[in-house]
Amino acid sequence: MKSLYSRFFAAAPGRLHFAAHSHHPWPDVTREAQIEAWDDAARLADLKWERVFGEVATEAQGHIARVLDLPAASQVAFAPNTHEFVMRLLSCFPPGQRLRVVTTDSEFLSFSRQIARLEEEKLVDLVRVPAEPFSSFSERFIEAARAADTDLAFFSQVFFNSGFVVRDFEAIVNAAPPRAMVVIDGYHGFFAIPTSLRKVADRAFFLAGGYKYAQSGEGACFLSVPRGYEGRPLNTGWFAGFGALEGGDFHRVPFSNDGFRFMGATFDPVGLYRFNAVARLFESRGLTIASVDDHVKALQRLFLDGLGAKRDAVLSVEDLIAPSDGLAGLGHFLTFRRKDAGGIAERLAARHVIVDHRGDRLRFGFGMYHDANDVAALLTHL
Repeated sequence: MKSLYSRFFAAAPGRLHFAAHSHHPWPDVTREAQIEAWDDAARLADLKWERVFGEVATEAQGHIARVLDLPAASQVAFAPNTHEFVMRLLSCFPPGQRLRVVTTDSEFLSFSRQIARLEEEKLVDLVRVPAEPFSSFSERFIEAARAADTDLAFFSQVFFNSGFVVRDFEAIVNAAPPRAMVVIDGYHGFFAIPTSLRKVADRAFFLAGGYKYAQSGEGACFLSVPRGYEGRPLNTGWFAGFGALEGGDFHRVPFSNDGFRFMGATFDPVGLYRFNAVARLFESRGLTIASVDDHVKALQRLFLDGLGAKRDAVLSVEDLIAPSDGLAGLGHFLTFRRKDAGGIAERLAARHVIVDHRGDRLRFGFGMYHDANDVAALLTHL
């Protein structure tokens, strides 16, 4: 697969990139897509929005629905980042209502920072369920979310600080009270973990984007909205009125009856062009999320076996944060708990080996463009 990324590799030929859980390299087709977006703007000017909404966004909705097994592609909305969706979802609740929010201690900053700020102002009552021990996470989260006064249940499909995959999210979604909003942050699962949302799509919101495993860069985030949802976000943009069918009451702000009720306003559509190019590339090559997942898991096993055999490595397999079922319960990155995580990442960066760390968590991401030679090189550096 390396030939698909020739421009990224040629731009930094000495770099060994093992942060595929963060800024994934982009395949060459995304450069062509970016140029296509520019050419459309030059050719169509303001009329480009007819193409963006009539063709580009519609195609992207279709790819997302196919990958996630969604029953209705029209329920997908787009935004430049997931934080915008977090704010829009929170704005669906009545002003002044103090919310009971059930979440985890392992959510990414797009949610955890914002909800902590609201907690500081006593606008929410926050229940943080610890992710560890992983073996009992689902049971503990379900118990907390079942409370009758739960307004919002928010959890990740794959935790960013460990890679742990929540496999039984259907049970969690079904456990929440009918009145509660349920939101799944799927950013570390989308285009990485084979996922079917069909059984929960009409109950739970699902948000993700193209920056990581979808290899599309910034600006291509999305929200899957349950069919029939009639919430009226206070945080709303004029794109949310496209296709509104609530006509007749001109004193009431209209909303689209599909996923577009969660749209904002004018945005840069180039991320959607890039995402479509990646999705088409997968289809043309016969690549599935399952086949990429198998490839990554094989590389992870090769890495751990090699690490276990190296007596002089700076890391140990014992430092790995993993659930009881091992790699089967992890996403596409391996996380090691080390007090000196930052120092190790810096020393590797000095050798042009790119990994990352969050506090005491050192993360190694594996992608479809890696092979056994890359793993051997990484082990040599360690």
